[in-house]
Amino acid sequence: MKKRNIISYAALAGAALATPSFAQAKTGDPVIIAEGLTLDPIFDARLAYEHVDQPLSSADSLTMRTRAGLELASDIGLSFLVESEATLGIINDYNDTNIGNGVEPYSVVADPENIELNRIQLQFAKKDKGSLTVGRQRINIDDQRFVGSVGWRQNEQTFDAVSGSLTALKPLTLEATYAISQRTIFGADAGVREDFDGDFIFLGAGAKLGPLNLKSFAYLLDFDAGQPVSLSSSATYGLRATAKLPVAEGFALDLAGSYAVQKDYKANPADYSVDYIAGSVGTSYSGFSLKLGYERLGSDGAGNRFQTPLATLHKFNGWADVFLSTPPAGLEDKYVSVAKKFNLLGGVTASAAYHDFSSDAGSIDYGTEFDAALNFKINVVSVGLKYANYNADGFAVDTEKFWLRLGYRF
Repeated sequence: MKKRNIISYAALAGAALATPSFAQAKTGDPVIIAEGLTLDPIFDARLAYEHVDQPLSSADSLTMRTRAGLELASDIGLSFLVESEATLGIINDYNDTNIGNGVEPYSVVADPENIELNRIQLQFAKKDKGSLTVGRQRINIDDQRFVGSVGWRQNEQTFDAVSGSLTALKPLTLEATYAISQRTIFGADAGVREDFDGDFIFLGAGAKLGPLNLKSFAYLLDFDAGQPVSLSSSATYGLRATAKLPVAEGFALDLAGSYAVQKDYKANPADYSVDYIAGSVGTSYSGFSLKLGYERLGSDGAGNRFQTPLATLHKFNGWADVFLSTPPAGLEDKYVSVAKKFNLLGGVTASAAYHDFSSDAGSIDYGTEFDAALNFKINVVSVGLKYANYNADGFAVDTEKFWLRLGYRF
């Protein structure tokens, strides 16, 4: 890491710890600084170890990420938030994806060293009425399949945007966002990949009808010319439905389904229309849950396929991150997952999943993947262990990954 970044990182941590309000808010409660006005400290630290094993390369990374900031809030619903983010590499035997870092022979771990302004926003919000947020902000929509903050990686994805929601028209909820920049996870030294600019519109209209939640959505992505993603502008329109149906005491069915159509948009030279289908059925009883699911990202057979470039992609299609970009022939993912909560250490959650991947067009076998995770807390420290094993079956590269993460926040 460059010397200036080490100095900046140290200064950031020192300034945060020296702030009087930060020291007073050990429990995370806002500090009253005047009548109707509070100052809330933000601190979030995560130590992350990641190991990657592939046939021709491997990687080991140990990184420390901190976020520090403040939120000034009034009782009329107006608030101002500012937050910095810094990632320091401790073990650097990995390829952070940024050209020129000198470690390209290693496998990829997309956690580059970085220091940046993560969020700076002005918000007006009223409970049960709605909100309006202006500035650099975190945006997570629904299950983050189309727009998310990529919170799994050390450097968070944020957006320079104006976003609003209207919740006063029960049971209807309206959402709208206009963004001019996607601030990526690749950090300040990523060159043209640090951020992707354009005109991005996210629209949603939902309603809760008894146990059923319905939502229609539209995502219009118009990337500026001259960027690596400039030819991938797209318009996506769809519908999502979820429901939780009680069957017996302590036993319920969780249902979810989505359908969307994606087309070329603005300067995209392609002429295509592809669809997206997802559905899952889950059960839960006494801390145990089981889910069966299916997801298809369609292809027109000519290389045009359904893509979600603003999503939190790690949540979908296996934790090994083999399918962060949809293959030209599309993707089908048939999966089953199980989870169990145990009354140990104040609460331990164990989970596992199995995926069977294939193409949408051409009947190509993409391989299988097994994932497992264990999450718990020790006092104020959250602990996460995670494992992914992707068997390529000749399609790509066999990939095995292991993570250990320790987190603390208030």
